[in-house]
Amino acid sequence: GELGVGSELGKVIVQCRCIVLLVYCVFVYSVMRITQFGFPILYTACPKSIMNIRLLSQPADMRRYGQWIAAHPQGTLWQSLERRAYLEALGKEVRIYAAEEAGNIIASALIAIDRTAFGLRTWEIPRGPVFGSKTHPETKNQKILEALLECIVTDAKRDRCLTLSLSPVAEITSGIWPLRPSRRCVHCEATRILDLAQPEEAILAQMKPKGRYNIRIAEKHGVTVRQSDDIDAFYTLVQETAHRDGFTPLPKEKYHAFLHQLPGSFLLTASLPNPTPHSPLPTPTTIASLLGVQWNGTGIYYYGASSYTHRAAMAPYALQWAAIRHCRDSGCTQYDLLGVAPPDAPRNHPWQGITRFKEHFGGQLVTYPPEQQLVLRPMTAYALDLKRKFLG
Repeated sequence: GELGVGSELGKVIVQCRCIVLLVYCVFVYSVMRITQFGFPILYTACPKSIMNIRLLSQPADMRRYGQWIAAHPQGTLWQSLERRAYLEALGKEVRIYAAEEAGNIIASALIAIDRTAFGLRTWEIPRGPVFGSKTHPETKNQKILEALLECIVTDAKRDRCLTLSLSPVAEITSGIWPLRPSRRCVHCEATRILDLAQPEEAILAQMKPKGRYNIRIAEKHGVTVRQSDDIDAFYTLVQETAHRDGFTPLPKEKYHAFLHQLPGSFLLTASLPNPTPHSPLPTPTTIASLLGVQWNGTGIYYYGASSYTHRAAMAPYALQWAAIRHCRDSGCTQYDLLGVAPPDAPRNHPWQGITRFKEHFGGQLVTYPPEQQLVLRPMTAYALDLKRKFLG
């Protein structure tokens, strides 16, 4: 009797979910038709009279763009041609918009485009747009930024874009665009950056005592660090770390592309001595790994993973110290620990745990404006939010 009731109840639940899904699909289709044909046009065409704004595609354009990003104070890895190569290796569409005046780039935006449900897109400008010149008054810099965004938004709407996300290095204010805080937590609002232009002794001295102590503990345990290309071993540790800390790891293909398609990337592994050193083929035990990248004089710690079983060996501290030395020896003048909780973050901020670890290495705290978002299809975005909430 109870089995029969449970079975009937299960059928009713499945039927209800199907009805909800059908209603949702009809609603989304209706919204898409409205936003495509009946919704008011919010944005005007690109104001070509102000300056030349265009998509870059030719090799000569890319060379100029690479020089512009490397020289600009707001230029970062995430707006670089190296990052573009990595994203395209993952199959993403990447566009680079540039505002030009007298043949010179005066503002730009590298945009990563993702496909989502129903043929819609999301556009992202990671650590951008890049804009601002000391030779221009602030009012002109603002007009240049507004014109660049206007062209981007116009093209994004034509591309059936749901949302445009921006995580700029410098604060963006706009009296035209209804920017709102993003709910994502992708690009950090704060980081710690170490000065590598000083001697190693000075770098160690500016660390917290706990950081120096744990580096010495790793040395006492015989932890050794070497450069590697073994993504399989790295991913095994990533899966263990993700299970332990409760996050979803990236697909292994993304880590592989990071190492092999992103210029300047490197993989370091930390190992313990073989417990049977007299065996014919001693094989060290890999207990932690670090994926990083060097760009334009800055070393960046990107991904890390470790074994809980061997936590007492303090291998992550040995890895960070090895990465710092590796980047310094390669000519980098900065080391970016890439992401800590901002100073005013609540105790439940998702990056609080990793923040305590990174603080042990010292460095200067650097903050960024919160990520912002421009919703281009509000009703469709709302419908998709409902779908995720009720149907997963």
